[in-house]
Amino acid sequence: MELMKALTEELPVESVYLGCRAVSIVLDPLTSNPLLQLHDGTLIKAKIVIGCDGVNSIISKFVGVNSPKLFSRCATRGFTYYEGAHSFGDKFRFYSSNDVTLGQLPVTDKLVYWFLTRVLTSQDLSDARKDPTYITKASLEAIKGFPEEIVELVKNTEPKALYLTELRYRAPWDLVLAKFRKGTVVVAGDAMHAMCPFISQGGGASLEDAVVLARCLSEKLKQATEGGGNRLVEEALDEYVRERRMRVFWLSLQTYFVGLAQDNTSKVKKALGIAGLILVFGDQRSHTDYDCGRL
Repeated sequence: MELMKALTEELPVESVYLGCRAVSIVLDPLTSNPLLQLHDGTLIKAKIVIGCDGVNSIISKFVGVNSPKLFSRCATRGFTYYEGAHSFGDKFRFYSSNDVTLGQLPVTDKLVYWFLTRVLTSQDLSDARKDPTYITKASLEAIKGFPEEIVELVKNTEPKALYLTELRYRAPWDLVLAKFRKGTVVVAGDAMHAMCPFISQGGGASLEDAVVLARCLSEKLKQATEGGGNRLVEEALDEYVRERRMRVFWLSLQTYFVGLAQDNTSKVKKALGIAGLILVFGDQRSHTDYDCGRL
């Protein structure tokens, strides 16, 4: 809520729509401006549309981005509250055994965030994935043999603080050729470069998108008083796409290799992932040494 407030407080109240989603988008045949239809039937006539509508984005389909692929693993996330202070300190901890990985990050002295990835099953794609009882049971089954304090961490998570999601990603090779812009419509965040969470860069890459896109648009729109509004917007969006394409490609490729290296269901995939990381990403922290520039 604080983030939403910070994003909206500088905007006119009537310009913000909450609790809605886009169901379709077309370009006006007369003006070439986007026409956006919301789920409640509202039609928005826009000058620019920036699609940040997630991995199953309607906007990305419109501009021609391939559908995301289903990865062989799923992720469970949870927050566990302790009445008394927990004993985990303030350090991030990572545990791995067979096909299961679990990360743990204390938020305060009484609240701990954790995530778990494991092999995806058919039940994880059914309605059971919304059932906290199933999520807890499947998670506890996955972490058998883990330290007792980790088992208790998962067992004591409040049902309303449990989330199970399948992992979807846009293939790195698709990002090289994808057309991320159509007219004055463009995509950003997961709508552009959904990736699995193995190197924890999806959110950071989305913030980079925002900085680069804002910079490109502001520089071009300063010239809009001279005419050619749509042309200048399209040029700005093309510049944004050019600047972001290879950055998100390399992030997605590294994430893909890490995912393959964790896949114990196929020795070939596992070997390919390990080889890719060694040959292409000798320094596996190099993705953090990046500056997207200023606004």
